[in-house]
Amino acid sequence: MQKKPLKELLQDLGKELLRIGYTEATLKYYRNRWQKLQQFADERNEIYYSEQLGIDFIEKQFHILEEDFCKILSQKDTQELRVIRMIGDFQLHQTVLRRYYKHREILTDPYFISISRDFGKYCKAKDYSKVTVEHDVKQSERFMDYLISQGINDCHEITLSVINSYIRTLAGYTYKTVEQNICSIRTFLRYLLETGILKTDLASKTPMIQARIPSAWTKKELDILIKAIDRGNPKGKRDYTIILLACVLGLRVTDIKNLTFDCFHWKPGSLC
Repeated sequence: MQKKPLKELLQDLGKELLRIGYTEATLKYYRNRWQKLQQFADERNEIYYSEQLGIDFIEKQFHILEEDFCKILSQKDTQELRVIRMIGDFQLHQTVLRRYYKHREILTDPYFISISRDFGKYCKAKDYSKVTVEHDVKQSERFMDYLISQGINDCHEITLSVINSYIRTLAGYTYKTVEQNICSIRTFLRYLLETGILKTDLASKTPMIQARIPSAWTKKELDILIKAIDRGNPKGKRDYTIILLACVLGLRVTDIKNLTFDCFHWKPGSLC
């Protein structure tokens, strides 16, 4: 996508903030900062926004050094930094990322509200837990709001490219958060397929983020761990057994948690 000049980029960002419910008072604050940023860019003869432009602006205008960005800042400095980060996010993703949302209800469009309500019923019919239903519905609403920000007003128009672009907006969140969000989106896409809204199975094509490399312990470390367990009491014997099941037999946590006495075949000395 071709870069937009800073002036045009800020105009579009202002429209998006207005759409998602930012108050006039808050918009006045942002416009004040944007005006100063535009003046700063004009003085440097820079037409387009860049991360370096934002950093230089923050350092000169508010005396917040780049080396301090990752430190604990005052509320005021944090807000100033948020201004330029929002511009960068919007330039990259053409949307205002989740952490900047101000209103309680994510969706306001009747069509998408109806889709969200029916999706909730679908999840309940699948006998998902209340927590899972609420999480999946919330994440689907955020995805639908992203669609609106991209000019997509009907779920028929969802493509794999759009899904991939949305997933990129999750960069910076923890592995687990991204994983849970993508699982919710997959459930939503399956609902759209089963109801005929989508004609293509996009759920199966939606990529998952690369799995983390599991940590591995050396035999020496495991020996130290096992020897450190006090087997002189019932709790210690339990812990010792659990560790052996994991270290010697390679059972996963879920397998160990689901073990029952019926799993142990004492005479042949086997575990099934």
